[in-house]
Amino acid sequence: MKFKDKHRFVRSNMKKNRTRVWMTILASTIGCAFLIMLASIGFAIHKTAVNDVMSFRMVNEIQVVKENGRMTEKDVKKLEQVKGVKTVTRKKYVPANQLSLGEYHNFADVMSAHVPSEEKAGFELEKGRMPKAKNEIVVGYHFAEELRKDLPEGLSEEETQKKMKEFSYKGDLLNETLKYHLTTAGPENKAEGPVKTVDVKIVGIGKKPTREWARDNSVFITEELYHEVISVLRKQDPKIISDNELKSYGEVKAFTATAEDVKEVTDRIEKLEYMTYSIIKELKEMNVYFTLFKAGLIFIGAIAVLIASIGIFNTMTMAVTERSQDIGIMKAIGATPKTIKRIFLLESAYIGLWGVGLGTILAYITSYGVNFVLPIIIEQFVNEKPPEGFMLSYIPWSLTLIAVTICMGVTLLSGWRPAAKATTVDVLKALRRDV
Repeated sequence: MKFKDKHRFVRSNMKKNRTRVWMTILASTIGCAFLIMLASIGFAIHKTAVNDVMSFRMVNEIQVVKENGRMTEKDVKKLEQVKGVKTVTRKKYVPANQLSLGEYHNFADVMSAHVPSEEKAGFELEKGRMPKAKNEIVVGYHFAEELRKDLPEGLSEEETQKKMKEFSYKGDLLNETLKYHLTTAGPENKAEGPVKTVDVKIVGIGKKPTREWARDNSVFITEELYHEVISVLRKQDPKIISDNELKSYGEVKAFTATAEDVKEVTDRIEKLEYMTYSIIKELKEMNVYFTLFKAGLIFIGAIAVLIASIGIFNTMTMAVTERSQDIGIMKAIGATPKTIKRIFLLESAYIGLWGVGLGTILAYITSYGVNFVLPIIIEQFVNEKPPEGFMLSYIPWSLTLIAVTICMGVTLLSGWRPAAKATTVDVLKALRRDV
């Protein structure tokens, strides 16, 4: 029997029991949609977590530390020789952190940076350029907001928050010259006596952080200015920084040309007895937990598909019973058991395909609707804006493929037993309607 004949036979029989078949398809549709939607929550949480991690760190960045001791210039040179390392950035934190512009002051996170390596690593600026002269600096994106006049004393916490914005600097800081106060005194403990200052020019402003709540109040100075600052500070207090601290770096990072090189370069660096941390390593550990989580959700969703398969089993069992005379006629004219089995498996597969197709479409529509409507509901009833990039459901192609495979597999297994039973029908009894 040709496939076209099998298809025509199955189609005509499905039409005879249209209501029962469509109810079975509906059960299969709901089961498939439930499986995809449930698992999509796990995929959405995983995607959100990965995006959150990657938004703060460069993918080709490897942070390097020593288990015992500080990172020095010798260590930096050794890392630069490692195969696959594009560049090595190094920073030193500066105890003096006060800068001012007229009556405006800012206590920032000041650090020295090796400008050539930062440029090679792809340091991004919102505007301006990287420093070229000793007294040129780059400030973080929110430096201007933190640059403010002294607030009046005796304000409540609520009043202080309101005044902060009012007292902040409103102009463009690019190419402005600031006074850098060479003292370790902070806002709580004012310096005693006159403080030496150095004029520094802002030539660049750092790129805005990807997250709205992230604040960048950093200041990058050149290594030449760093040594001048430390020289002045040590005259004020010889114990402020030791010789070992002066020669060491507070932060060292190795950068590879591509993200694919990170794992191999990390292994090479660790063989040199350094400890490393990279986003790739973090994502690898994160992926293990999320894979187990998603597998658990898929397993729970598969239970709904198994329940729907009971309906397919009943539908196919009744189809075999009702068509016993047809089976007898097919056997009488020479149809083999294999052909008969394939006919009923084909009908089962048709029911499964309809269920999977409609279930997948329903899942995608529901996913889109949930992601669109839920943030609006949260804003209306909770009076809070959802986090940036928020999504409750995410359906990648891999999830669709997994769901289709599970649903079709369960469908064919459900139709296998009734199809096998059809091959055992006795011809004479079937023609006498004794089955």
